[in-house]
Amino acid sequence: MAAVTDLGQFLRARRARLDPAELGLASFGRRRVPGLRREELAQLAGVSVDYYTRMEQSRVRAVSTDVLDAVARALRLDEDEKAHLHHLAAHRTRSRPPAPPQRVRPALRWLLESLTTTPALVLGRRMDILAWNPLGAALFVDFAAVPAPHRNLLRLMFLDESFRDLLPNWEECVRENVAYLRMDAGHHPDDPQLAALVGELSVKSDQFRRWWAEHPVRRKTSGLKQFCHPLLGPMELAAETLRLSDDPSQALVTYTAQPGTPSADALLILALAAPTHLNPRPAPLEDPERVLPPEQPVDARRVRPEIGPLSRRASRHGRAGPPAVAAGSSDDGLRGPSTRW
Repeated sequence: MAAVTDLGQFLRARRARLDPAELGLASFGRRRVPGLRREELAQLAGVSVDYYTRMEQSRVRAVSTDVLDAVARALRLDEDEKAHLHHLAAHRTRSRPPAPPQRVRPALRWLLESLTTTPALVLGRRMDILAWNPLGAALFVDFAAVPAPHRNLLRLMFLDESFRDLLPNWEECVRENVAYLRMDAGHHPDDPQLAALVGELSVKSDQFRRWWAEHPVRRKTSGLKQFCHPLLGPMELAAETLRLSDDPSQALVTYTAQPGTPSADALLILALAAPTHLNPRPAPLEDPERVLPPEQPVDARRVRPEIGPLSRRASRHGRAGPPAVAAGSSDDGLRGPSTRW
């Protein structure tokens, strides 16, 4: 299977964004493509033109750390981009076994559920949504109403129109997340599910295809996020990404508001209004042996109280009424009600 990203593609994209004039390089003749020529970049990095050309053409099996650092300096890479460059080069020298399905530890689920006034998600590889609390679903969307294979934050941002209304600076947020996905691709370039996600979004979104081709790279950290909630209006929340020490590919992402602000008041109202059924414990997205129990009739009024626009948002996923809830079961004994799509 072809890698989702490779060293040569990244080097060409980064070389194309450099301005020769800003680097003090004289221009001789008309340039057929934007950015630096290969020989100019090789000169800045202190390597031969032939060697650098073979690097871009993915014909160098192993590249030394010193050469990679020199190329990173010549390309004016930041720390995230430099780390991405090293990951791509390391992937060429060794093969990795397929990554196992991701599972959320019980203690992390308990922590997630204890955050009763803080929206929170657990994100995994590819920005898959592994778990959430009721307030996280109330802030974004009823994740239980989304088919498990489609519970991916970037996919929802591109293909669910409600996210364009929810995020006033939608383009800025989405471009950041495209860069996060590129960073993940450097760690798992042969991931077939990542390749499928990139392929689907490339077909369905011209914007994704264009931004993905730019090879942006960024590590998901923290920052202020603007929301325009359909029930509560504008909110400014601080997003924090907390990586797990035993599995850095999983992260607890929380959204908090400055105390005493209208946004803090809005979160409190949202916490009181959020239905508790929005916190299912789904089986892992990648678990091929996942078996859902038969649906059981329930009192829809008890399962999903109507709270105006928040309820209407779920209908955008094609659900005509409240979800049917069945008792979940698994070997870890921790998964509770799950929603059938």
